Amino acid sequence: MLMPHPAVLRTLVAEYEAATASGSTAADTRAQDLAYTLCVSTGTREVTRALEVARSWLAAATDTTAGRSTDDGPHVYA
Repeated sequence: MLMPHPAVLRTLVAEYEAATASGSTAADTRAQDLAYTLCVSTGTREVTRALEVARSWLAAATDTTAGRSTDDGPHVYA
């Protein structure tokens, strides 16, 4: 399975959390779009599980890149 770049995944999670906190109709629509994208990106069917997987992958990416920026070029995750 392809995995999104940690910076992209981090942005998706942050935008989803901001959209769900807003409560406006436009933000609700955006949150639904982001939920779908998170599910597709993580290979899950529920946004709660997608967030769990995303956070797990982000933690693992942070552990494997300790001392390095995650924006230092292309990464391949097996």
